[in-house]
Amino acid sequence: MSPLPETLPSIVRARVRAAVRRPARLTAEETAGRGLVLRLVSLLLQYPDAELVAARAELTSVVQYLPATSAAEHLTRFTDWFAAQDPEALERHYVEMFDLRRKSSLYLTYYLHGDTRRRGMALLTLNQRYRAAGWDTDGGELPDHLPVVLEFAALAGPGGGEAPLRQHRRGLELIHRALTDADSPYRHVLAALLVLLPPPTEADRAAVERLVAEGPPNEDVGLDPYERYGEGEFAPPGTFVPPVPAPPTRVPPAPTSRTEGPR
Repeated sequence: MSPLPETLPSIVRARVRAAVRRPARLTAEETAGRGLVLRLVSLLLQYPDAELVAARAELTSVVQYLPATSAAEHLTRFTDWFAAQDPEALERHYVEMFDLRRKSSLYLTYYLHGDTRRRGMALLTLNQRYRAAGWDTDGGELPDHLPVVLEFAALAGPGGGEAPLRQHRRGLELIHRALTDADSPYRHVLAALLVLLPPPTEADRAAVERLVAEGPPNEDVGLDPYERYGEGEFAPPGTFVPPVPAPPTRVPPAPTSRTEGPR
């Protein structure tokens, strides 16, 4: 998309950009099909335990009956590989790709905030989004774990339900790149997801390049982030704001007992 002329009023430019980036209005059938793809991606990105491995034939069959789309083509490539692998090999590959490599971790807020205090606030905000939509996770995974985010997107729909995916588009691009560089078949699962989202902007591409070169942010020094939370810079309305640390309590020294001998 070519840049919008600066002569347009800013409100017009903002609304045009928003219209381009959000999903088009979908029919009920299209929404259901989109939700099915999101659920499949969520399942296929989970650890391949005995239950998931036992369902491989069923998952492959469901993918085969999807309408002919780019997402369905990517999922077909993955399930063909997935169905043919030894279960122990699947487990080893999953751990290597998602547990031992930071650039393909499935915890999305890590790419945006790193291991900083901001990440804790982002996790809290994401949990609040789920609860506001009437959805309560089982607590088995952090709310930013990609399969959890995908399940919420499938349940809540293309608008607000997919908002966390759009927000973390850059992290998703980085995961896809890392899986592609590793020649992992899981790259097809990420590709199936990315084709459902708005195309990346130049700013997105530049941010991914920075993530590749520099990694996620480092922890801020001192209590400054907490002070900014108190001013509302990062905390949305109704979220937990860390209290101001109380001054240390000065405890008077205990009296010392001394036994005096005879004078």
